[in-house]
Amino acid sequence: MDRRKSLKILGAGGVGIAGLILADWKWQLADQLTHQGFFSYKQEKLMSAVADTIIPEGIPSIAPENAQPIGALSTGTDKFLLRLFEHCYESEDQEIIKRGLDHLGKLDFLSSDQQTREELLLSMSNSDNEKDQRFFQLMKSQTIYGFTTVREVMVDYHGYKVAAGGFKGCVPAKEGLV
Repeated sequence: MDRRKSLKILGAGGVGIAGLILADWKWQLADQLTHQGFFSYKQEKLMSAVADTIIPEGIPSIAPENAQPIGALSTGTDKFLLRLFEHCYESEDQEIIKRGLDHLGKLDFLSSDQQTREELLLSMSNSDNEKDQRFFQLMKSQTIYGFTTVREVMVDYHGYKVAAGGFKGCVPAKEGLV
């Protein structure tokens, strides 16, 4: 047993892992500083948080036996919402979405717990301001639409068959034919 060699290998592995963590942190920092999407970096994070608040990760009450926790973030619904609002909505609705996300950002939505987030969203839905109501209605309806039409939900929970069909013959096949 050569302890020095083992320590060198462990040290090199630790330095390699630390380097990967540093590179990932640096990549995220560079992305925040040079972000050039339709939505700002903070607006994208807020949209993910809103989607996660509307459909949090968990196992549904009616689920298959081997069900894994599923939610808006694990199915990519937040990414769907970003593309949907960017490419498929008129500029008036896009401005309502951006304004609503900025409003939630001022209320410290990202660092709030689940119950506070729900209360903030419900206050927007019950607001006298029509734009706040429209923001909540758009986010809720499109989050539910994006979640319920994703492959995992359709196949595992609704019994959808991706390639429908199949042969269910009534005549037994002989071994040589199969």
